[in-house]
Amino acid sequence: MGAVTVSEPDPAVFLTGFPGFLGSALLERILARGDGPVACLVQPRYLETARRRVASITTDLEGIDRTDVRLLEGDITDADLGLREGLEVLEGVDEVYHLAAVYDLGVDPDLAEAVNVQGTEHVLEVTERLDVDRFQYVSTCYVSGRYDGVFTEAHLQEGQSFNNHYEETKYRAEVAVQERMADGLQATIYRPAIVVGDSRTGETDKYDGPYYLLQLLLAQPSRLSVTFAPPGASDAELNVVPRDFVVDAISYLSAREDSAGEVYQLCDPAPLPVSRFVDVLADAAGHRTVSLPTTKSLARTVSQRLESSPLGIELEPETLAYLDHPTRYACPKTQRALAGSGLEVPPFESYADRLVEYVRRNPNVGDEPMV
Repeated sequence: MGAVTVSEPDPAVFLTGFPGFLGSALLERILARGDGPVACLVQPRYLETARRRVASITTDLEGIDRTDVRLLEGDITDADLGLREGLEVLEGVDEVYHLAAVYDLGVDPDLAEAVNVQGTEHVLEVTERLDVDRFQYVSTCYVSGRYDGVFTEAHLQEGQSFNNHYEETKYRAEVAVQERMADGLQATIYRPAIVVGDSRTGETDKYDGPYYLLQLLLAQPSRLSVTFAPPGASDAELNVVPRDFVVDAISYLSAREDSAGEVYQLCDPAPLPVSRFVDVLADAAGHRTVSLPTTKSLARTVSQRLESSPLGIELEPETLAYLDHPTRYACPKTQRALAGSGLEVPPFESYADRLVEYVRRNPNVGDEPMV
């Protein structure tokens, strides 16, 4: 008898943003609840990384094997997503999760436009052509820009200014999604706040955002470390959430039929003021700190010089805008939807030490985005 050819099962779910930090964890949740097979769009340069992560994920899940994940080479910046097999490979898909984006506060405007805006438009076009049942989209709380006040799930187009091209392009991408929702697309939007590592293990694959503050502390003597305190920092909040909460919340909410048509902000309803956040981070690192009052322009100059100095301290100047960020985030709709699920944002104080320990044990993790 000849060899029997086993064909790959048709995918039911299409996921972008793999093998990224959130995308990898979300793929595991989707497979674990039995919603596969899953087709993952992967840029050719990340194909080997994607294969290794699929092997790790499927090994850890009982009853799941590698045939439950299909890796498709492509790119959201291309028409038809650059799929070599064509869109026919996705004909059986009834749910799309769009996570792919360039997360970099200092991103070049052309790159941000191509990935965050045009890429989202391309995914939306493919979604409509496939006539899927559900579209799950990961946005960000920072579509708020520098909105002066409390920003909830009901807010979006408020005439706000933006700190950087990342915020502005994610805003425009969400506007595009909400326009499709108004025309009947069954979609759900998730807006995470600033995402840091896992609250249980500290694991992350990129040191950015609050990690720049931590690296600044760790590069200085523990007996006295200096941090920046621009005007307005005393009134600002730093809204941080760990990866496991974000992914667990998306997994839970996306499985509910009544979440279609909703926007959920995945933020901390009781965030720390910037000054307290720095103190907690310093305590976890075992550092004594003093905040140096300064203007943002001076702090920006200092951060640029620190990066080019022999110390080589990574300090993205764009992060300084969040030390006096005027927006406060509220998530009443999310809290109601998660009530009784056991899912809630853990206090930053409860896991800051794990983030610090992970950074100390893994000093070679970089801050480059996956683009």
